[in-house]
Amino acid sequence: MKSFEVTGGRRLSGEITPQGAKNEALQVICAVLLTSDEVIISNIPDIIDVRLLIEMISDLGVEVKRISSDTYSFRAAGVGPDRIFEPGFLKKAMMLRGSVMLAGPLLARFRMSAIPRPGGDKIGRRRMDTHIIGLQKLGTTVDYEQCHGCYRLSAERLTGAEILLDEPSVTGTANLVMAAVLAEGKTTIYNAACEPYVQQLCTMLNNMGADISGIRSNLLTIKGVKTLHGCRHRILPDMIETGSFLGLAAMTGSSLRIRDAGIEHLGIIPDRFRQLGIMFDTEGDDIVVPEQETYEIQNSIDGSILTIYDHPWPGLTPDLISVLLVVAVQARGSVIIHQKMFESRLFFVDKLIDMGARIVLCDPHRATVIGLERRQQLRGITMSSPDIRAGMALLIAALSAEGKSLIHNIEQIDRGYQDLDRRLNSLGASIRRIDS
Repeated sequence: MKSFEVTGGRRLSGEITPQGAKNEALQVICAVLLTSDEVIISNIPDIIDVRLLIEMISDLGVEVKRISSDTYSFRAAGVGPDRIFEPGFLKKAMMLRGSVMLAGPLLARFRMSAIPRPGGDKIGRRRMDTHIIGLQKLGTTVDYEQCHGCYRLSAERLTGAEILLDEPSVTGTANLVMAAVLAEGKTTIYNAACEPYVQQLCTMLNNMGADISGIRSNLLTIKGVKTLHGCRHRILPDMIETGSFLGLAAMTGSSLRIRDAGIEHLGIIPDRFRQLGIMFDTEGDDIVVPEQETYEIQNSIDGSILTIYDHPWPGLTPDLISVLLVVAVQARGSVIIHQKMFESRLFFVDKLIDMGARIVLCDPHRATVIGLERRQQLRGITMSSPDIRAGMALLIAALSAEGKSLIHNIEQIDRGYQDLDRRLNSLGASIRRIDS
């Protein structure tokens, strides 16, 4: 098992560029299964989850060529869909939550697929109902196979339907869109997720010959077509990395330039950091964060304590809740952090408390942070990363802390952040990757 040894208390400076968006990459790579033509995708992040998904579609028979460090060519002409039931493939699928999005394109093109038990972060219950119910409405038969530990999906034909999602699931929306593009007739998906990643997927599919309207809204209309062709697609900058670097600059009192941040796609994220008192400017598509000795949390308009909570897009992405919480630790003032979607995502705060943070965990979904106002530094401790985003939050805390910290289970961080230690060390951080 790998660990990070972090020496904190250093101010950082320089420029850093966000990687390609992990969540978008998982969607658009699954979409290459919808055509036998070549699809070229650029700005793909070189991270564990993405590498695993590329390995999985290669196992299915997709011809994969790496053109450059972040650009791949995919050709799904020789796919054998029955390979999804091989034990080795299912084992890999159970390691990656994003593998669920293979179901839609495989069903659309080959009329068979499977959904294994979900893997990925251990952040609480992650329902499969949205995927399965939506696919059933398109004409899919679903059977649970105890021997394989997965749902077997099959369909003689897929037919357009009116679908009202019980929740605006990003992966659920992506799965249903990919299934519907080759279904017969018209499909409407209401209460659809409309995150930039879903918008990018829909745009890519339209460039492949699909007929999707309502992009950027929560009502998608898909008119099925007979075939799709190849295309070129570029993945957006990762908004979670951009937010993480903003938080890192604030916590360490550093001056950073975040290059090519994809500002027009950040939505409400910049406003939430400003509510914590973080100052920054924009220059073109760059975010410039100056050194800031102190930052003060705004109260609500009526004078009450600010509450920051996650919400479906265009609300705040839940993937930044952990970072915003750790940034509040050194602010002046107090804030309530309400993580609505996952009941286990705040359980890393006990490590912050051990470091000296003033946090009250009210229940599995809410924490109250009373800022230290930089009157005292956090102290380095030994801890373990429970999931990707908490791991990044703990790394930010360690970089701001006095002394050395040891962060175990950094494979979780590597699942979502590319070459993070080298990139941050180039800014002046002290992070050493060690065997533990």
